[in-house]
Amino acid sequence: MLVEIYHILPYAVLFSLPLALLGAVVLRRLSSGSLARALTVLAIVPVVATIGGVLAVSGFMFTPILTTTVLVCLLVALVTVPTAVLLGRALARRSVWESEARARERAAEASRRELVAWISHDLRTPLAGIRAMAEALADGVVSRRDEVAEYAGRISTEAEALSGMVDDLFELSRITAGALRLTLSEVPLADVVSEVVAAESPVASRKGVRLRADAATWPVVLGSDPELARVVRNLLSNAIRHTPPDGTVAVRVDVDGSSALLRVDDGCGGIPEADLPRVFDVAFRGAPHRQPVGGGLGLAIARGLVEAHQGTIDARNHGRGCRFEVRLPLSAAGPLRTA
Repeated sequence: MLVEIYHILPYAVLFSLPLALLGAVVLRRLSSGSLARALTVLAIVPVVATIGGVLAVSGFMFTPILTTTVLVCLLVALVTVPTAVLLGRALARRSVWESEARARERAAEASRRELVAWISHDLRTPLAGIRAMAEALADGVVSRRDEVAEYAGRISTEAEALSGMVDDLFELSRITAGALRLTLSEVPLADVVSEVVAAESPVASRKGVRLRADAATWPVVLGSDPELARVVRNLLSNAIRHTPPDGTVAVRVDVDGSSALLRVDDGCGGIPEADLPRVFDVAFRGAPHRQPVGGGLGLAIARGLVEAHQGTIDARNHGRGCRFEVRLPLSAAGPLRTA
């Protein structure tokens, strides 16, 4: 047995080794390419090297035994190569998914750190004001009736701002934790938009911003009235905040196929293209002139609520400002109200 192995070993090695090395070179060239192709080459190389070694040992004399051996190797290749292709595709998909998951996790962690930093700053500022004014009242530094009333009003205003920020944080935590539960019903967008526009009109008037809403058709959507009102309110508040005096914020409602379309156009002057994909990120503030009041959570909450309604929201530059566009599924049985 040892003599026979010693006799055939040089032939087997001399013919199979070059084929294996050639396969290694091809595999190295494919290392930065498709994982499925690399695994296919990895499955083919041993089979080809085996066939080369068998042919070398037999002296290329095609006896019935050699023919049977080669056929067996080819049949093995017919099984292993498709299996390698399928496994390669599965591993490639898993690798891409894991890479995307890690990228999402890193982005979420960076967003959380940014949120903590901004919220810490934004909470500290009104708290410091409240503390200073409370100490002034307690120490008697402010004693005149009109001054006391003014300080009390300012404390109330700061406390209301803090309460709003806490509400935003609570709402965002429900959305990100998947704890948001919607009570769905048929909601006429006419009612939602008109109520929010009426509530935001005084804010727009104080700033000198014109606020208008119109629609050729007022659709009925399947959703939750309070959450949809929150979406429209956040979008309008953001638009009014970034529109200069004598500017216009326009709300337009329409129907596109099976979706209701709500657009909010402002006069902010536009957003840098590099920042557009991030405007809905938690605590993203962009350029200094666009830094919002509060924690910068309004657009992030709006996106979470829209997605909870199986809708989409995006932003793009439009005219002299930005357009925020929301798509919501129409109610299957809901009528359309004509304006």
